[in-house]
Amino acid sequence: MPKQLLALAGRPILAHSVGAIASSPDVTDLVVALPPDLASTPPTYLSTTGKPLTVVAGGQRRRDSVANAFAAVAGRADIVLIHDAARPLVSHDVIRRTIEAAAATGAAIAALRVSDTVKQVDDERRVTATLPRERIYLAQTPQAFRVDVLRAALLLGGDATDEAALAERAGHRVMVVDGDVRNMKITTPDDLVIAERLMSGASGVTLRIGNGYDLHRLVNGRPLILGGVHIPFDRGLDGHSDADAVCHAVTDAVLGACGAGDIGRHFPDTDPAWKDANSLVLLHRAAAIVREQRFDIVNVDVVVIAQQPKLAPHASAMGANVAAALGIDAGQVSVKGKTNEGVDSMGTGASIAVHAVALLNRVG
Repeated sequence: MPKQLLALAGRPILAHSVGAIASSPDVTDLVVALPPDLASTPPTYLSTTGKPLTVVAGGQRRRDSVANAFAAVAGRADIVLIHDAARPLVSHDVIRRTIEAAAATGAAIAALRVSDTVKQVDDERRVTATLPRERIYLAQTPQAFRVDVLRAALLLGGDATDEAALAERAGHRVMVVDGDVRNMKITTPDDLVIAERLMSGASGVTLRIGNGYDLHRLVNGRPLILGGVHIPFDRGLDGHSDADAVCHAVTDAVLGACGAGDIGRHFPDTDPAWKDANSLVLLHRAAAIVREQRFDIVNVDVVVIAQQPKLAPHASAMGANVAAALGIDAGQVSVKGKTNEGVDSMGTGASIAVHAVALLNRVG
């Protein structure tokens, strides 16, 4: 598996990296270069960034992938920011510094000043020189370029470990701005462990739990829709929208976990705009609100309480629909049905109720 797809704090590294860039107020559009097989069916979380995003197929080399992505930029940008998918902890401050320096000078990279003494060695690891560490920096990403500078750099032949090296060869001055030690590149299993700890923060794990609940009466003349699935039954749930209690409970859970209110605040039943609305659309919008608050959705657990009909045959489809609306993988959503053993309105078949729990993780 590509390392960018490995799980970090419950979500793929790629999801964290794209989310960090997309949430920057200095970024307007994104282009993501993926391996060709993945680019043909991109992960669903790339559709929930809240900003225009284009997926392109990458190439054999880094510069080929960058060139393919740059071709998709067309004339839409003055500054292009390039970032490694394996750096999920980049901050808004680093992004802003890099963009501002590139706008002023043409090209800029984030980098860390070396604090250790730097030795140069030969093929047998014998020291041949001690380098002045005051002038040694370790390059990170993002790297930012004016469009004309990056175009000239990519037109050069040969290969390079980053675009800044190509810009240097093309005769352009590349400026360095302060990077961030947290902006590490995940390369080894140990790096993954360190990144997990950094995401947890010094004061403890930054996880938030939200609880959602919804109940609707079963009535004649309405379709039964749960988790976006039309379930064959002689009655449906009564409500202003499509009365999808699964989506409504999950919406309350994710909004509550990040302190953003509830479904009634954002989609009131007094607003005719939501009359007979598809609740998966409302859930998708709620997920965008969650990400605007700088949270990732780690997982969602749903319990549907209904005496009838049998829900087990539809549970997987409901989970997949909910996951797609939230922009997470299907494996991060669990949906299960329970009866109420003949007790209360659920047990007598007069209503259906749903409980949902969502776990969120603070990004950055």
